[in-house]
Amino acid sequence: MIVMKFGGTSVANCEAITRMIGIVRGKLEDRPVVVVSALSKVTDLLYRIADKAAEREKSEADLLLAQLRDRHLKLAEELLSSHPSILREACARVNSLCDDLDAFVAAVCSVGELSQRSKAIIISNGEYLSSNIICCAMNASGIRTNYMDARGFIITDADYLKGEPDMDAIAARVPEAVAAAYVNADAVITQGFVSATADGEPTVLGRGGSDYSASLIGMSVDAERIEIWTDVDGVRTADPRRVDNTRCLDRISFEEAAEMAHFGAKVLHPLTIEPAVRKNIPIYVLNSMNPAGQGTAILQSSFIEDGVKSVSCKENIYVINIFSTKMINTSGFLKKVFEIFSENKVSVDLISTSEANISVTVDSSQNIDRVVERLSDFAEVYVDSDKSQVSVIGKNIISLKGLLEQTFAPLRDCRIYMISQGASYVNISFVVDRTLLDGVVRQIHKYLFETDGENEGRK
Repeated sequence: MIVMKFGGTSVANCEAITRMIGIVRGKLEDRPVVVVSALSKVTDLLYRIADKAAEREKSEADLLLAQLRDRHLKLAEELLSSHPSILREACARVNSLCDDLDAFVAAVCSVGELSQRSKAIIISNGEYLSSNIICCAMNASGIRTNYMDARGFIITDADYLKGEPDMDAIAARVPEAVAAAYVNADAVITQGFVSATADGEPTVLGRGGSDYSASLIGMSVDAERIEIWTDVDGVRTADPRRVDNTRCLDRISFEEAAEMAHFGAKVLHPLTIEPAVRKNIPIYVLNSMNPAGQGTAILQSSFIEDGVKSVSCKENIYVINIFSTKMINTSGFLKKVFEIFSENKVSVDLISTSEANISVTVDSSQNIDRVVERLSDFAEVYVDSDKSQVSVIGKNIISLKGLLEQTFAPLRDCRIYMISQGASYVNISFVVDRTLLDGVVRQIHKYLFETDGENEGRK
């Protein structure tokens, strides 16, 4: 059995879905579990609908809801016009989901208060709309496909907008659900991103969580492999939107992939790797627009050669500097500091410490006001904004000759605010001014990957 996840761009329209069905058809011998995202840009639209509902802007919410319904009905028509009975079924499913959503949004508008639970309900509709239409289209194409509701087996805690999966509950529920759905079927389809508590309260896994869903399902069914189908040819040496002449990597380790995802690479959700590692399930990142391409294999470290694999970045971060003489020769200070971050659900990326100073980086999307306020009770706190983080990632990079020289050679004229090397020797990260980010990443990539073909820093 394999798990195949198709992202928003891979199910964006009739052409993309037709191509996706062809890809699945070629894998039927592997008994695929198909996981789909919402159509491209639909989740963004649902967030806007949720915001308008919270603001009691019912007329504007209704316009957006009409756009949502119209897009999916037109898609069903394009896919199924030659199968009238299946088209009627698909349209009935779309209208039922949209009718329920219309009523729910109207209720939120009347109250004028959007709880996290209500927001989770609204933003999860994209996956239900896409999976219903695609299920019908797969059946119309001759692939007998049964539908599964992910909220029956992707179980999380009650953090409605970023649910923490209950691995044991998921591992117990998924095999039974898949086995039941596979009766008289060639394939089964379900949703990424959406989940529920053990009591059935709706939750979601957070933005980009469809990859995570696929990995959780793969772990639970002991999948032979997990395929992440997207719109790029695999994992690259840098973000091609920032850097020219990037290369597609044939294979990388689980550890390298996890670091790339965490430190800014957009190909995988950062949490995708953990469930796959539990069962040593290889992950393949593939391009649905180029199905014949090799893509990138993510494998156990023993199969991966040493060397630098990528230059990743986070564009907009804060550097929080915490100074206190109470740190000197005092136990428990670090614990006190990081308990404050934990209590306020602010995650930290890089950490650097000295005798009386702690510096950390956090993503700018997080609200740090309460953290700064609490820390200021016992320390001097300074926040540097408009900073960016650059990470050089690879296996055993500590042993690579000349790596530091080649990494920092382009930075002779840059101010570096912080440097951190991961304990696993998989990354070296540093912080620069945000205005310099693109130039820094391009120059480092050139030194590491584009100089005379082979570069000593990558050996």
